[in-house]
Amino acid sequence: MLTHDLDTSMFGDIRPLQQLVLTGFLLILVYVLINEIVCYSQQIPGLAIPPVFPLVGNLHQLRTNAAEQYREWAQELGSVYQVRLGNIPVMVINSAAAAKVILGHNSQATASRPQLYTYHKLVSSTAGTTIGAAPYNESLIRRRKGAASALNHPSVETYVPHLDIETKDFVKGLLRYGDFGRKVVDPVAMLQRLSLSLACTINWGTRITSHNDQLLSEITHVETEISRIRSTTDNLRDYIPLLRFIPYSPGKRRAAGYRQRRDRYLAKLNRDLEERINNGTHKPCIQANVILEKEAKLNDVELTSISLSMLSGGLETTTAVMTWAIVILAMRPEIQRKAITEIQNMYGVHDLLCNANDDQKCKYIAAIARESLRYRHRISSVFAR
Repeated sequence: MLTHDLDTSMFGDIRPLQQLVLTGFLLILVYVLINEIVCYSQQIPGLAIPPVFPLVGNLHQLRTNAAEQYREWAQELGSVYQVRLGNIPVMVINSAAAAKVILGHNSQATASRPQLYTYHKLVSSTAGTTIGAAPYNESLIRRRKGAASALNHPSVETYVPHLDIETKDFVKGLLRYGDFGRKVVDPVAMLQRLSLSLACTINWGTRITSHNDQLLSEITHVETEISRIRSTTDNLRDYIPLLRFIPYSPGKRRAAGYRQRRDRYLAKLNRDLEERINNGTHKPCIQANVILEKEAKLNDVELTSISLSMLSGGLETTTAVMTWAIVILAMRPEIQRKAITEIQNMYGVHDLLCNANDDQKCKYIAAIARESLRYRHRISSVFAR
């Protein structure tokens, strides 16, 4: 009798626990099966796909060196194939010829951008997205028109004095910190100041005068981290919806933290510009042009989207292009000598900084600028492949 009572007291609660575990296992199994059926139905017909793993698809194969993995798959599956990132099918185009046909001949079908959970729902929930990351809709059309009107040739001519000031300050900084060529200097911080100051001057009409400026440090750090958040493989919750229900996720807190920090400096830049417009002391800039353009009809979110596009795009691309240009010039001193000779032939021996209003009349200098753009693009494409 005692033994029976012990059996009942010790093992009486095991069966409900077993049932709970079994129920949970069956629910997970059913979820996985339904998920795989839905994912299979969403695959792009006619395109090859490498073997996939349940729930994650091909994500586990792209966590370390995605570019190399894509290259290896292209050798096996062809220049156009598909992969599955969690629940989302993705077409991979791995040749210029295929890209020209698919993207160039079908521009209307490829004009939009997909919305990802971390960047679009968490980071951009307050300030919106950049133009390049926005889905295609009427709002995007208005933003593109607003940006285009501020970046056409007549508008760009009004920014030439800003470009002149920033480039001269950049050269002065290199000479000062490099002791006129006698010391080795890392130009990245000065390049970041140049890029950000150009973006802020052209967009808000305000300069970043020192590479030690706290605003420069804050914007550079936050925009760099947000660019990492936009990575196509680092945020598993973008592709596996089940992970979004995990409470107190470090990734969610990190995204929300950078969103708040970005909102603060955007609000400050916009507020300062509004004060200068009201006082009549503002300088020609994109935001002022769009705000004062009555036909633009852009709301606050759309204005902020243009600001973000100028800020993030300018900071990333200008810094990268200028870095490659400096590397090329450092490795090819004969190009430097030829450039100095061409400038002297055009302006004389006492004016080596060119004329801001010459509209690229010094052909050799213009060629160096274009080649730097082309070279940087070519190297980036090689790394992407």
